[in-house]
Amino acid sequence: MDLTTHYMGLTLKNPIVPSASPLSKKISGIREMEDAGAAAVTMYSLFEEQIDLQALAQHHFIEQVTFMSAEATTYFPKSAEYNRGPDGYLELIREAKAAVNIPIIGSLNGVTPGGWTRYARLIEEAGADALELNVYLIPTRTNLSSDGVENTYLDILREVKAQIKIPVAMKLNPFFSAMPNMAHRLDRAGADALVLFNRFYQPDFDLEELTVVPHLMLSNSNEMRLPLRWIAILYGHVKASLALTTGVHTSEDALKALMAGADVANVASVLLERGVGAITDLVNGVTRWMEEHEYESVDQMKGALSQRNVAEPAAFERANYMKVLGSWK
Repeated sequence: MDLTTHYMGLTLKNPIVPSASPLSKKISGIREMEDAGAAAVTMYSLFEEQIDLQALAQHHFIEQVTFMSAEATTYFPKSAEYNRGPDGYLELIREAKAAVNIPIIGSLNGVTPGGWTRYARLIEEAGADALELNVYLIPTRTNLSSDGVENTYLDILREVKAQIKIPVAMKLNPFFSAMPNMAHRLDRAGADALVLFNRFYQPDFDLEELTVVPHLMLSNSNEMRLPLRWIAILYGHVKASLALTTGVHTSEDALKALMAGADVANVASVLLERGVGAITDLVNGVTRWMEEHEYESVDQMKGALSQRNVAEPAAFERANYMKVLGSWK
């Protein structure tokens, strides 16, 4: 079986790609994922807040002595010329590139256009094969319009694309009012891949302490239905590669992602639950299914169940809504 797939210009040995998670914080974890069969690894995210915090710290410790020894401080470069981010992240990418033979995808997480996006160039220089932009924007202000939200994504993408040559993936949330239009605009702005979808982690309430508390819940297979539907709708309408993330736990889930039109299936929760050996199970399961159903390659099955290829395209639209409601007995 030929499991080769092509994702934003990268040729991958199979479609299983671990997404950003704590598993990539150590070289040993990245090696384990490669040994288990991962086709590439997306690094854990570097946050805009981390970059800005370090920049402020550098500025504080240099500028606070300006009036004490003005002549001495002239030997320091201006704060804007400093590396504005944690050096450890860059060093880990360098080490990962030396330690494994699969592509390494950097991950930047931020919400505003600005100086932090220049860190994309440093990630490229560290050796990353591609970069995933995770714009984790929750529009809580009443004066922020839908146009403002969409333009933020586009502005960040354009800023990053202007600075680097490696492929750039945009990780999206499912809450745009017109998803196909937004995907089309990102595609035209230069996105090499669209990753569907980001999971917004919802806070919980502690009724005894009367506090808002973070509560992490891992995904399950049912959650992949939302990205599955939208990838099936977008397939063939954008040039960008498509990646399905959220809810891929079994080889059947990975196969559904491919049939919808995804180039890769991203996994994280299943690895945190079962260990990186789950990657081997996923790859072997996809291979067995292809053999049993006489598929010779991933490309042969890709998009077979997308909206443009199924016998009943309306199944992805309002007609399906009515059919589902009528199916309950």
